[in-house]
Amino acid sequence: MAIDVFKSRRKILGINSLGRIGKLTLWHHIGAKYFDEIIVNQGREIGRDLYSVAQFIEKDSTYGAMHRFMYGVNAKPFIEVLDNEAGKMRIDGIPVTILRKARNPKDIPWREYGVEVVTECTGKFIDPTIDADDPKGSIRGHLAAGARVVLNSSAFKIKNKAATQPEDAVTLIYGINHGAFDPEKHRVISAASCTTTGLAHMIKPLLENESTSKILTASMSTIHSATNTQSVLDSVPGAGEKDLRKSRSLLNNVILTSTNAAEALVQVIPEVKEIGFMADSIRIPTPTESLIILNATFQAHRELGAEKTDISRETINGIYSRAASMPDSLVVYSEEQNVSTDVSGMNAAVVIEGQFNHTRTTFLKADLSRVPGVPAEVMKLIPNQELEIPVVHAKIFGWYDNEFGSYTNRLGDLTIHAHKSLR
Repeated sequence: MAIDVFKSRRKILGINSLGRIGKLTLWHHIGAKYFDEIIVNQGREIGRDLYSVAQFIEKDSTYGAMHRFMYGVNAKPFIEVLDNEAGKMRIDGIPVTILRKARNPKDIPWREYGVEVVTECTGKFIDPTIDADDPKGSIRGHLAAGARVVLNSSAFKIKNKAATQPEDAVTLIYGINHGAFDPEKHRVISAASCTTTGLAHMIKPLLENESTSKILTASMSTIHSATNTQSVLDSVPGAGEKDLRKSRSLLNNVILTSTNAAEALVQVIPEVKEIGFMADSIRIPTPTESLIILNATFQAHRELGAEKTDISRETINGIYSRAASMPDSLVVYSEEQNVSTDVSGMNAAVVIEGQFNHTRTTFLKADLSRVPGVPAEVMKLIPNQELEIPVVHAKIFGWYDNEFGSYTNRLGDLTIHAHKSLR
């Protein structure tokens, strides 16, 4: 009998960094139980010993204790320290090794540990065009160190504007275009960002519905929780820093800033390129749970003599309600009166706030006498030589847990999908 070597060998995951997304990625895969072993590279000594690291992994100011988050209030701690010097522990039955030496990805001993897939969670190695042997490090260093595929927990950012994205690099969002992963071609994957993930799951149902597929223009604002890139208190801006708001206190301010969500969205839903799309971010002093406010203007349809168009609030809510009812859907449709903490930890790409969505219809008047090239026989058929074009503006609200519930879970799903695709 032939043996499937891939299925018989141990499935070992590598995680680079125990920052917010790195730590929660570890939580996700401990809960998923797909990987047999996890190797975490921190690249430096942390805490006094491995017991300190175990305590850091177990406790979380946002989600509470790991064991209770996963199994409820009566759960008992399940992290065991096995070997302090070797960095070995067991978390809920899964062997985990903490590496504390190499900072440069190319120096991490992934090959020695049998790691095939790595999630890069430092937020520093985001340029897929930089060579693996760059002295400052590169995401491609993970490949040189033995990994077959590396997933970046943020959007790509190419520093050299003259450079193009390499053919082996791709941006994927689970539930949107993860099926485009080609294990024979793709080696470096971006899982985009938390906001792009939520936004993609809001846009896709609209584009797939006939009545709302013609989006004339759109804009998005994300009311976004704080991240570790911000300052706890006011700080001195870095050399060359253009946005002075980034160095202001996240505890005391609502901060206007930018987001690359619209740019990344085009990479996973190419149709968006034809839409005039604007995006911005408003940082608020909360630890997680964010809100996308999507404004979209549609070319509507109205039967002759009809007072209403084919797009209404009921239309929009019906689209999302049906999307949420599909098998394996990552969209949740809600008509409850939610607040942000209600979506904390919720395993959904986005939670549509049905009660608050609304639409308005207006009519654009086009004076055909001022439009060159309109045949005279057509002009005679139109009263007053004026056309009324129905246009609907929709305002759609979508919650998402920008840390664990929405983004880290989708990154984890994508990681497992990539590993399953390898042969």
